[in-house]
Amino acid sequence: MKGLQDKVAIVTGGAASIGEAVSRALHKAGVKIVVAARSLDVGECLAAELGEGVVFQPTDLMKDSDIKALVSRTVNEFGQIDFVINVAALYNDDGIGSSRQQWQDTFNTNVFGHALLVQEAHPYLAKSSNPAVVNFGSISASIAQAGRWTYPVSKAAIHQLTRNMALDLAADKIRVNTILAGITWSVPVAGLTGNNREIADAVVANYQPLGRVVEAEEIADAVLFLCSDHASFVTGAEIPVDGGYSALGPEATESCMVAMMRAVEESR
Repeated sequence: MKGLQDKVAIVTGGAASIGEAVSRALHKAGVKIVVAARSLDVGECLAAELGEGVVFQPTDLMKDSDIKALVSRTVNEFGQIDFVINVAALYNDDGIGSSRQQWQDTFNTNVFGHALLVQEAHPYLAKSSNPAVVNFGSISASIAQAGRWTYPVSKAAIHQLTRNMALDLAADKIRVNTILAGITWSVPVAGLTGNNREIADAVVANYQPLGRVVEAEEIADAVLFLCSDHASFVTGAEIPVDGGYSALGPEATESCMVAMMRAVEESR
């Protein structure tokens, strides 16, 4: 895509799952990357594998000092910042049983940390020819999900944060958008299904009309688009990569009326 070669990106959560796919896709497109994550061994291995133009910076988004160090390392290594990709997320959710600490940790990572990262990177983004911030929202942000409180609420906050960022940073030509990710084949989903892709696809087919989980690489492609010159006039938007999940209502893939008629037939 146009406008990616030799640009510089920070990717939070960039060492595993969706974040890893984003890091790989950006690197393949010619972008220099600072992979920011808490997992030292995984992050260092990915940076070593990808090679030139990729460095790993240990980062805990709950620590202001780590955020400052991340931005400083990026500028020291590559001299600029063009893209900030906020993928990292904390899944620490016990629904109604969630503690104050769980709420604080979730928002400190998912929302506050990313807001402060953009704040810290802002002077450098403002110098870029086509700067972009890509935040990661979720299908969880706009619907009720049983037994989940902290994570969906934090994702809803990210969607609002994107709108506010897009407005305030437009004066510096910094575009800010949200990826609305569907149920994705990732470490959490693999763990829930015993690493059985067939089970994952069969269950998700009831929620995502295209009939399967999203590939992390498909989400990465949307990130590439939002960073590229092709999206030069796109800001404040929510880009769904969810196989149609967000288009469905409560009736999901079957009409309630059809279900009623079938129930009547079966009762006879």
